[in-house]
Amino acid sequence: MRVPTVLALSLLACSVNAQTQSSPSPSLRFVQTDDAPRAAGPYSQGVVAGGFLFVAGMTPRDPKTNAQVNQSFEAAANRVMESLTAVLRAEGLDWTDVVKTTVYLIKSEDFGPLNTVYAQHLGAGKPARSTVMVASLPGGAMLEIDLVAKTRR
Repeated sequence: MRVPTVLALSLLACSVNAQTQSSPSPSLRFVQTDDAPRAAGPYSQGVVAGGFLFVAGMTPRDPKTNAQVNQSFEAAANRVMESLTAVLRAEGLDWTDVVKTTVYLIKSEDFGPLNTVYAQHLGAGKPARSTVMVASLPGGAMLEIDLVAKTRR
């Protein structure tokens, strides 16, 4: 007997919904450091899964005061890179382990200054990178960067 398409899709949706409401998979490990801004919502600073560390997008919030760093674009970019570096270190990694970053900018003229700050923090690391122009970012941030790194364990 064939199951009607609508019923099959409903059963699939119920199955997916039940899976998303269960506890995290034992193969996921969450990374947390006091040297980067705390996750301000239902997400983690970083998650290790399948041999990779996925780091949430970091805006230039000071981890001690939670205030947005906005004195200059360079100061904001340094703060973001320091936060990303802190999450990498918490997992025993550095920028040579980073496979991919995604940069979100609100002004295209910040692309050049970003490259200068970015290069200062990367050292020998040369991850693939995408840069996306956006209309705005949380908290009025000038930029946000997320990354994916290969774990060593």
